Amino acid sequence: MPEVVESPVARIHGEPMVQLPLDLYIPPDALEVFLETFEGPLDLLLYLIRRQNLDVLNIPMAELTRQYMSYVELMSAGQLELAGEYLLMAALLIEIKSRMLLPCRDEAIEEESDPRAELVRRLLEYEQMKLAARRLDEQPVAGSDFALVQVWLEQAAAKRLPEVGLDDLKQAWLAVLARARVNRHHKVSREELSVREHMSRILRLLQNARFAEFAGLFDVAGGVPELVVTFLAILELVRESLVSVTQQEPFAPIYVKLQG
Repeated sequence: MPEVVESPVARIHGEPMVQLPLDLYIPPDALEVFLETFEGPLDLLLYLIRRQNLDVLNIPMAELTRQYMSYVELMSAGQLELAGEYLLMAALLIEIKSRMLLPCRDEAIEEESDPRAELVRRLLEYEQMKLAARRLDEQPVAGSDFALVQVWLEQAAAKRLPEVGLDDLKQAWLAVLARARVNRHHKVSREELSVREHMSRILRLLQNARFAEFAGLFDVAGGVPELVVTFLAILELVRESLVSVTQQEPFAPIYVKLQG
């Protein structure tokens, strides 16, 4: 009769283990299975309402509170420190349920003072934010869902200047900030800076020269707030098609040119 070879239950360092050790200890919380996970008490309430197709504008508080408390009891049995905010919501549900049991003779006053109104408002706002977050999460992400490719074509005949990339504009802006930090002095002051005023100043400078280097439009001695306002003024002028930013080739100096 051929010898029966037991298959190993595990391998440790390549060595087969046929039987489990008798002194093997498995902690009671080594394996946990979560069928549903929620981001907070509002998420749990919304799940309970949508699962049973309940009307969020007319919530049956007794049944909803009972199901909610069942989940909180299950949660507190495992991880009590995570159930704090859920217990706070449970207290609110019990309060609403108790207020709804109080008699109210005037129906008009009852409709105006519905104890569920604030909870309904919070649930509807949370659902809108959750749907908006889901739509944002479904958008393709650069570097994950697709890759950005930049191609530079040499054209000897064409003299059209290339568009300035965001990376080049970012590097030019960081270079201006670096120059400002070298000459920065600690000064506490409050000054109102106008983007429109800086737009007019830039246009006056470009009226004579027609174009200027990007870094030359910034007054480094004015401090970081003035640099930020000047940068916003340049971007606003580009948006209004009053100026354009160009460069001769990649990584070359950026120039701001007056349109028209």
